[in-house]
Amino acid sequence: MCRHHSVVIAFLCICLGALLHAQSLDLPPGRLRAKVTTACTECHSSRIIVQQRLSKAAWTKEVDKMIKWGAVVDAADQDSFIEYLSSNFPPDKAPDAMPRTSKKH
Repeated sequence: MCRHHSVVIAFLCICLGALLHAQSLDLPPGRLRAKVTTACTECHSSRIIVQQRLSKAAWTKEVDKMIKWGAVVDAADQDSFIEYLSSNFPPDKAPDAMPRTSKKH
């Protein structure tokens, strides 16, 4: 195996390890849970969603922005996405305690 292949394999192993370490949290139950999970976690962990506490107007802007950035959301589901997110992650609800992960050396 050439040196280039070794470097590529090492890089992929590091990336895969980081992905496995940065676990996604389950989103709350709801009719759109699976679609929201699929659309949103294509690019980032669900931890980013779970930590947010936004108004319906702010969730609308956020969903619009993510669609512009490439999130695949059926136009017929867009309002339901916003409703799901604003109902489960409103500004008056404290963020869930995030479990700490141990770092292994």
